[in-house]
Amino acid sequence: MELSYLTEESINYFIKTALNEDIGDGDHSSLAAIPEDSQSEAKMLIKDEGVLAGIELAIKIFNFFDPSLSVIPLKKDGDIVKNGDIGLIVKGSARSILTCERVVLNCLQRMSGIATYTNHLCKLIKGTQTQLLDTRKTTPNFRLPEKWAVAIGGAKNHRFALYDMIMLKDNHIDYAGGIKNAIHATKNYLQDTGKSLKVEIETRNLDEVKEVLATGDIDIIMLDNMMPSVMKEAVRLIDGQYKTEASGGITEKSIREVAECGVDYISVGALTHSAKSLDISLKAT
Repeated sequence: MELSYLTEESINYFIKTALNEDIGDGDHSSLAAIPEDSQSEAKMLIKDEGVLAGIELAIKIFNFFDPSLSVIPLKKDGDIVKNGDIGLIVKGSARSILTCERVVLNCLQRMSGIATYTNHLCKLIKGTQTQLLDTRKTTPNFRLPEKWAVAIGGAKNHRFALYDMIMLKDNHIDYAGGIKNAIHATKNYLQDTGKSLKVEIETRNLDEVKEVLATGDIDIIMLDNMMPSVMKEAVRLIDGQYKTEASGGITEKSIREVAECGVDYISVGALTHSAKSLDISLKAT
């Protein structure tokens, strides 16, 4: 999967900080109870139904902590799984397996829950021209796996962070003194810095949509918290000049109706902040 933020450096940094958080100066439970030379095997047991996500990351975590561990994946990211399935088998140092267990499971459970919910919402808008997007409403220090899980679930990642796209939201516009001021200042900033970033601007009503169209110099128009009838009119006014994104309080019940308004994208913060984790465990064999 081609995702620009999934570099070896970024993944290893995430794994290192996650392990440091959990291990500290040592996994004293395993160090105390398990002989240093003890070899063992464990299987990852799926106890839920959904879309599996995090297998590739789990392998990397095990091998980052102890390269001598043998990890045999029996499922892959994106697979539909059910209760009783086995995701992977890990063999090697019993201490290493136990030390990595919780970090691996935390990632897999959370990522699989996000991928499952994402996949569910994607199915609800299937057949429309609309793509589902995530947001920056992620868990601090856990954005990389959460965004990764959204992509595994079948949606498209929005900007990863503040640095890879300009999004002029209502507060930016109000602080800048209006839509025209915000867009003109942004254009000057991009010229002065030599940066090549896409620009998205939020609109809250049809008057703001018209003002953006009159000003130009943007790439995407966000239609925020609009009624479907208003959103349809906004899409008609924009008429393909710019990409459109619907946002704001979109639920399972409303997402299909919003998609049928003709927007290019729908962003849903709940993909990452409200998905229920899948039940997955690691059992010694």
